[in-house]
Amino acid sequence: MNGFDYFLNYFSEKLKYEIAELGKRKPAKLYEPVTYSLDIGGKRIRPVLLLMSYNLFKPDFEKALPVAFAIELFHNFTLLHDDIMDDADLRRNNQTVHVKYSRNAAILSGDAMSILSYEYLSRCNSENLSEILELYTQTALKICEGQQFDMDFETSNQITVDDYLNMIGLKTAILLASSLKLGALVANAPSSDSNCLYEFGYNLGLAFQLQDDLLDTFGDKDEFGKNIGGDIVSNKKTFLLLNALKLADKFQKNELNKWLSSSQFDKTEKIIRVKKIFSELEIEKITRFMIEHYYRVATEWWEKLNVAEDKKEGLMHVANLLMNRRK
Repeated sequence: MNGFDYFLNYFSEKLKYEIAELGKRKPAKLYEPVTYSLDIGGKRIRPVLLLMSYNLFKPDFEKALPVAFAIELFHNFTLLHDDIMDDADLRRNNQTVHVKYSRNAAILSGDAMSILSYEYLSRCNSENLSEILELYTQTALKICEGQQFDMDFETSNQITVDDYLNMIGLKTAILLASSLKLGALVANAPSSDSNCLYEFGYNLGLAFQLQDDLLDTFGDKDEFGKNIGGDIVSNKKTFLLLNALKLADKFQKNELNKWLSSSQFDKTEKIIRVKKIFSELEIEKITRFMIEHYYRVATEWWEKLNVAEDKKEGLMHVANLLMNRRK
């Protein structure tokens, strides 16, 4: 059974060709940010999982490539627009699209990427195309809903940990889940297996996003690929901050609220002060506990998958890589 590295190399080579083809399109100023966004790297986790999912049921996984390209384009479109909304300077240790080009260029090129994803999806040759389109469209819509919830959280002080988990489920976990299910749908797999793959991916996605939150605060900039503490600086209502606000004593809560309400501050000092409170409240330990919880739930769904152990062990290998990542 081929593993993650095999599919990553395979997809990366095929994507290089598609990037080159996109680079030939006109007007150049529309497509150059698109190719730049795709060309600066990325873990390619979602399209690789899609191909691996297809390969659980059929060997000719190249038939799933159009859907894999669609997923990668849509994912990068969401990152491009997220960076605009977050006013982020770095993505994968490179300038974000709106910094390198312009805000307007990034918005328009991001729009083009979302539409291009449907162009690739239309190339899929599967008897389940209508179901594939329905899942893909609903996934895209739910990601937008998750992004809106994330934006709403910025101006609300009534956000709970459960609210946050629901938001990241929509914004992040659902795309991982749908990538796995889409691969199964293209392969015409049994619905019980495609549903198991969806639940496996959803819970893995929750663990993945919580790991991302943790790395944003406690990771290493050179390994993580973007500035550490960005969530703290921007007052993002992350799992870490919401738990800190819930557990803080009067003194700690007052200090947290002071930093949250300050419009002028030294970024480095804010990060240091807030991280100190996080450490006092053992927020890192609490977050790791929840990461492990969702990983265990994902494992339970993986075990229900009615596929030979040697075929599906590659998926668990990917899950382990994600849980031990540092970027």
